[in-house]
Amino acid sequence: MLATLIAHPLTPGAALARIEVNVARPSEHELALTYSVTGRIADLRLPPPTAPTRADDLWRTTCFEAFLRAPESDAYLELNFAPSGQWAAYRFSGYRAGMSQALDVVRPVIETRTNKDRFELSARVDLGGVMPADLALSAVIEEISGVKSYWALAHSEGKPDFHHSAGFVLNLAHPERS
Repeated sequence: MLATLIAHPLTPGAALARIEVNVARPSEHELALTYSVTGRIADLRLPPPTAPTRADDLWRTTCFEAFLRAPESDAYLELNFAPSGQWAAYRFSGYRAGMSQALDVVRPVIETRTNKDRFELSARVDLGGVMPADLALSAVIEEISGVKSYWALAHSEGKPDFHHSAGFVLNLAHPERS
């Protein structure tokens, strides 16, 4: 399934034209995401490659995110994927409450591709028993100028808030074979 992220109206940024995300379920417990960013890629701050380790605060610069929750639940899982190859996984018991490291989530496979007009980040992660789920997708994009834009499937009113329930607009009830 292909989904399009939209820029938050308070943070439009200048370098990007579009962000699309291809969402697939290659197996019952796997999630595969490919974020495709088009625009002036040279104007983006893309963290350089590093060891594919867990890291906190990835959202402070360019980072791609996915939030999953079981339907009718307040608890959710947050996944962060950085262009550097670093990643993070957190569990929340409710809206921005009860945050803890999701130590049961194993290191995702993250790959990137870049050319002058397009940047792609692909992440494939085994989530164990998390599926099926409602899904929210988002991205923080930092430009070299320091300007940040916040992209999501849907935004709540006010400042950007990827944790808000308004963003959980996709449902992953059935695996899609890729």
